[in-house]
Amino acid sequence: MTTAILSALPQEQEGLVELLESPACVRAAGRDVFTGTLWGHAVAITLSRIGKVAAATTATLLAERFGATRMVFTGVAGGLAAGVRVGDVVVASHLLQHDMDASPLFPRHEIPLYGLTHFACDAGLAAGLLDAARGLSHGTAFGAAVRERYALDGAKVHHGLLVSGDRFMSTSVESEVLRLRLPEALAIDMESAAVAQVCHDYGLPFAAVRTVSDRADDAAHVDFSAFVAEVASPYARAILQRWLGSASD
Repeated sequence: MTTAILSALPQEQEGLVELLESPACVRAAGRDVFTGTLWGHAVAITLSRIGKVAAATTATLLAERFGATRMVFTGVAGGLAAGVRVGDVVVASHLLQHDMDASPLFPRHEIPLYGLTHFACDAGLAAGLLDAARGLSHGTAFGAAVRERYALDGAKVHHGLLVSGDRFMSTSVESEVLRLRLPEALAIDMESAAVAQVCHDYGLPFAAVRTVSDRADDAAHVDFSAFVAEVASPYARAILQRWLGSASD
């Protein structure tokens, strides 16, 4: 069994490749795919790049050439729901492409010829990531200075709908429109739902775990890079370690 681990940005995977045992790198489709063993599991680690098309290309490559038997997406997301704040973690239960609109030929958000608006994450993968995230304490994952800088004390783990689209949501007006249209959506990213669709096509288990870096509003760009480096990356690495360390193939 080969677990594919994807992220959109290099900072979101910081340190993972360095932890590989018996590492190898293959250049394919313009991507560097690193294979090896991570916490006792065969893995393939690569960057999806940003956006749905790039992410779908990467997922297809991992399935076809690298024999991935399950995929996990880690990284950051913008919080949408009222109770989802910066520093929280969202483990997806379902995924939806919020910018898919082939109406009036098909209902809004429905993927043409699929008859689906939502793609479900694999229940077992999601449950494992939930347990891993809930079992971690921000107090042990980060020092006091980082916790204070980003107000991480009291951060929560959420499980529910994650939506994706080819737009970085960065104004309060945009995010409010999306909240009204999709009130059940917890957070927003630019890749996960596309990978979920590819995994659906290949019959592969998929799950996504995202750390909330902003509220998808007018302050979405503030200290983004610093947050990814200081919070999202080490937290994703800790979640993956706890999950893979307790998981069986």
